[in-house]
Amino acid sequence: MIRPSRRWAASLALTAVATLAASALSVPVTHAAGTGTTSTAAEEGPEQIVNGTFDSGSGPWWGTGNITLDASSGQLCADVPGGTTNPWDVIIGQDNIPLVAGETYAFSVFGSADPPRVARTLIQLPVDPWTTYLAENPQMTTAGDTHAYTFTAPTSLPNAQVAFQIGGSATPWRFCVDNVSLKGGAEPDVYKPDTGPRVRVNQVAYLPKGPKNATVVTEATTALPWRLNDSSGRKVANGQTTPRGVDASSGQNVHSIDFSGVTKTGTGFTLVADGETSRPFDIGGTAYRDLRADALKFYYSQRSGTPILDSLRPGYGRPAGHVGVAPNQGDTNVPCQPGVCDYSLNVAGGWYDAGDHGKYVVNGGISVAQLMSEFERTKNAATAEALGDSTLALPESGNGVPDILDEARWEQDFLLKMQVPDGKPFAGMAHHKIHDQNWTGLPLMPHLDPQLRELHPVSTAATLNLAATAAQAARLFAPYDAAFAARNLTAARKAWDAAVANPNRLASAADGTGGGAYNDDTVSDEFYWAAAELYISTGEAKYKDYILASPLHTSDIWRERGFDWGSTAALGRLDLATVPNALPGRAAVRASVVQGADKYLATLAAHPYGIPYGVTTYDWGSNNLILNNMAVIATAYDLTGQKKYLDGVLQGWNYIFGRNALNMSYVTGYGEVNSHNQHSRWYSHQLDSSLPNPPKGTLSGGPNSGIQDPVAQSKLAGCAAQFCYIDDIESWSTNELTINWNSPLSWVSAFVAGQGDGTVKAPGKCQVTYTTHGAWPSGFTTQVTVKNTGSSTIDGWTLKWAFLGGQTTSHAWNTGITQSGATVSAKNLSHNAKIKPGQSVTFGFNGSAAPGPNPSPELFTLNGAACA
Repeated sequence: MIRPSRRWAASLALTAVATLAASALSVPVTHAAGTGTTSTAAEEGPEQIVNGTFDSGSGPWWGTGNITLDASSGQLCADVPGGTTNPWDVIIGQDNIPLVAGETYAFSVFGSADPPRVARTLIQLPVDPWTTYLAENPQMTTAGDTHAYTFTAPTSLPNAQVAFQIGGSATPWRFCVDNVSLKGGAEPDVYKPDTGPRVRVNQVAYLPKGPKNATVVTEATTALPWRLNDSSGRKVANGQTTPRGVDASSGQNVHSIDFSGVTKTGTGFTLVADGETSRPFDIGGTAYRDLRADALKFYYSQRSGTPILDSLRPGYGRPAGHVGVAPNQGDTNVPCQPGVCDYSLNVAGGWYDAGDHGKYVVNGGISVAQLMSEFERTKNAATAEALGDSTLALPESGNGVPDILDEARWEQDFLLKMQVPDGKPFAGMAHHKIHDQNWTGLPLMPHLDPQLRELHPVSTAATLNLAATAAQAARLFAPYDAAFAARNLTAARKAWDAAVANPNRLASAADGTGGGAYNDDTVSDEFYWAAAELYISTGEAKYKDYILASPLHTSDIWRERGFDWGSTAALGRLDLATVPNALPGRAAVRASVVQGADKYLATLAAHPYGIPYGVTTYDWGSNNLILNNMAVIATAYDLTGQKKYLDGVLQGWNYIFGRNALNMSYVTGYGEVNSHNQHSRWYSHQLDSSLPNPPKGTLSGGPNSGIQDPVAQSKLAGCAAQFCYIDDIESWSTNELTINWNSPLSWVSAFVAGQGDGTVKAPGKCQVTYTTHGAWPSGFTTQVTVKNTGSSTIDGWTLKWAFLGGQTTSHAWNTGITQSGATVSAKNLSHNAKIKPGQSVTFGFNGSAAPGPNPSPELFTLNGAACA
């Protein structure tokens, strides 16, 4: 079943647009600058536009009441007022245009704009549901250009409408059109993406000691020679391709190339095969350190309720959105939808979920959980690198808290605000979402959104998302802000109890006006995830019992399609496997993660493009699902240290950055050809040149066989799965950006960045015994023994580990101890600096307790190397 993250028709006409029939085609034909002509079929039909040359004044053209039409110059012009919100706030149009089903039409217009602007150009049904048959966004210049398109009418209609939607500008401008023409008899034109060279590579970088794989699209059925060249064209390596047959996900006949034996580092390498030369790529790993930061920096620009400082994100600065400053109605005192509740809540803050202004608890839940898990991994995985303070250039940088937690807190604080107050119906539950009463158009900066904001009904799924993330936040924030941690734990317990009391409050699939519905009819997975986080943070029996009784605990939860906001059991399983806890049968939990990873490795090995995604119809947000499957493989590597899991992540990684049927990177700013027109109301450069593209490190949702939006339907009908994508801002079903898609990108990029050159890191020559000898309500006593299992003397040592939550060391003997957050560093004293082979040193400390359990750490590093 396709589980889309959006179920709406966003901003395509007035307030909603029905989906376009799949047979309609809309493709560019020509862009002849400065002329009034366009190529048409030899037997073109009669002109459908009345007075398209404006030789007879302005009739029968009409305009909205806020403009005056002027045809005195032989063109039709209008001074467009500033200060409008949506494109449809200012329209010039002509009605009663007849269309014939199955007929292909050529439409052309000469248009100009001073200053240059995008003029949304539509041929559509003139009444609700405003079905569009042609929807284009030509960039009008001051000098003027002719823009021409073809489309095939899916239905006969006596009264279609031609409309130029030209509102939504903060400042006034002048718009003119001439030679508007619509004629039947045109040659159908099929959209064909420019896929570039037939050799498909990771356009960013391969790790020097990691696997290096590429794909060649070819008609050949026998092996072909390949050659690897450096940046100067010199041969570095050569070999033979491996034929793989026809790939079901792309419909292409392909061969594989394996050049893993090459370890030479450098930039500008290319692969040559079958007469084609790949796009360039590097061999080296530093790019992914940048990506780890960029993928996280994405979230600051998504913040609601605060100004985005241009000094921190040059080119992306903007005023605070939805703080109640006109024209905003704000998020500081938001009422419910009529009939839902009798109160208002201050739900300011949080992240805008995607390219709209909505904020959704179920999307926010998985997103903030994955950011917190990325940080928590640094406490429990040998190859994870510290993510410290002042790493992301945030307003909070320098406050002594890791920046990734500062960013997570921005969303978690919003999730807490969505909880129903005590004394109200459904107290303790969480409202499912908050967004505009009606859909808005593109572009629209957050601070200019005038719509009424509304709280939507509570849901069990949202409540359990809150319970899970608040329980996780309780342990992670405890070393930095005990009060915030306690607030989260209280909210988590309250949310759990409310969900148990209301287990079937489901979001309505029909609640999709102004924002996505995010309906989810199965919440057993959310219960399992929430119980896991609450048990890890509290150790309490009722959560343990729920986990052990859940059928999900022993079932195969590793879907080929991956986990996502609507399928969250994997979040609980992964944390139970990796975060120290005393759950009975935990070895089986760990083994299940490895079994899931093995399933994905088998899928990857069988796939000609090396993808751990074993489906032939791609889901909405397929890229995030692929990355989540890669996170499972990465976790198996953390648990086992086996090279096959590291190599599996690195192979799957290639798909995201260009080893795919479209030969493009799906991450903005990474790779020679990359997605950069994701659906967004403020990263809308494609529609308004004064606005930016999405920031570097933004993941596009990627191929989606459902192609639910009219742009995708018009250009991609009948597409093979990997071809169901177009980098167009209006293709909201294939080209979204979302917080829950960047979260696995961030998690996996952090994993890859920590792997150095791709060599499996051998464990250190040490063994640690950590024993808590006594515990009381306010503290505990622990003894640690470090044994040298190597063959040479250790001369000077530092042993590091991390506590689960807010535990601290208060007095130590036989060592010098320091602590930062939850991380403890124990150093030798002068008398025990040397540890001979086979010998040990012992030290101890008293600790101050924190709420919740105090499990023994499971990762110790001695002088930077993980002990066995």
